[in-house]
Amino acid sequence: MHGLSDVMGASGLAGYAIVALLLFCFAFVLVAWTIYAPSARADHEHDALLPFDDGSAPSDTRGTVR
Repeated sequence: MHGLSDVMGASGLAGYAIVALLLFCFAFVLVAWTIYAPSARADHEHDALLPFDDGSAPSDTRGTVR
């Protein structure tokens, strides 16, 4: 009688693990680039101040609907 590890080892699914790892690495690099890109610095500085914004004075007009 064959064990489960023998059946799974003979099924040839190792390629899927490699593809999944490559997709994860690509997504990780894409997210890291989006976060640390120099062009995103202004957005991050604005977003960092959002918890302190009480809405009393309009400091920035980005994101407002006219």
